[in-house]
Amino acid sequence: MGAKITSLQVAKLAGVSQSAVSRVFSGASASPETAKKVKKAAKQLGYRPNVLARAMITGKSRIIGLIVAYLDNQFYPEALERLSNALQAQGYHILIFTVPNSSDGIESVVQDLLDYQVDGIIAASVSMSSSLTDLCVKAGIPVVLFNRGQPGSGLSAVTSANMKGAAMATQALIDAGHQRIAHIAGWEGSLTGRDRQQGFEEAMANANLTPFAIIDGMYKRDVAAATARELMTGETRPDAIFVGNDHMAFAVMDEIRQMGFSIPDDVAIIGYDDVPLASWPAYDLTTVRQPVNRMVEATIETLLSSINGQETYAQTIEIEGPLIQRGSSIPPKGSSL
Repeated sequence: MGAKITSLQVAKLAGVSQSAVSRVFSGASASPETAKKVKKAAKQLGYRPNVLARAMITGKSRIIGLIVAYLDNQFYPEALERLSNALQAQGYHILIFTVPNSSDGIESVVQDLLDYQVDGIIAASVSMSSSLTDLCVKAGIPVVLFNRGQPGSGLSAVTSANMKGAAMATQALIDAGHQRIAHIAGWEGSLTGRDRQQGFEEAMANANLTPFAIIDGMYKRDVAAATARELMTGETRPDAIFVGNDHMAFAVMDEIRQMGFSIPDDVAIIGYDDVPLASWPAYDLTTVRQPVNRMVEATIETLLSSINGQETYAQTIEIEGPLIQRGSSIPPKGSSL
């Protein structure tokens, strides 16, 4: 193995000062001519700048930590890919951690991220305790919550308009003539799940309808499937089910079909997220689309504003998405869909 190439060797080959090499690779001001000579010399020598050493000098690691509770839900791999691509386009490196939605697991990951001296943290569908929030504040590390609000945390959050979206989905079922409408909710420990349930309940109340049932699906496939079987084996069955996300909705549809029922003839199904699998002919799921591109854009803008000292207050951004009508539900009466 050869000796490690240094910035001094690059400077000599390029015919510039060592500080000029440092400026080129740190993103500081350097003339186009100097940058071209330095990069050509670096490529010729096989030089790679020491990112960690530069972070110690500048106080900026150019690293963002992404924390996600789980990747089983198809929404998150897509969202994380878009977050990662958007951050890399801004010149940031990404550290992704998956962690159970428990205080111990999240605390350990946040401690690790602080040790890496990340410039910011995006927490996707996980909650931050007040002690962890205080720790990040003291370290000067901004945190933005993605697809999970947390009132009173002092953290900025970007979500879809969950209550409005759930109310829209429920109203579509009501307008299609359904009256025995059940809701398999998301985890009651998450604001996202509670907001979607509230939107469902308000739409039902406004139509003077009583929910057939409201059951916590825990955002888990097996729980959602068992709940669907329970609902469909009763003497009286729901004629429609609004499911708290697509991940659970697919399990609900699989279970109901295995029981011999037809969708949407026997029971209509609407989900929430509009992950790619929802459009597959096997599911053809009517669902509320989470506007992931706009959510990612707002998250990145909020985080970078905080990193650059432009944002000094917490804000909650809710972005509305449309209902995507497909074959798992009957279009509302009078609809052209």
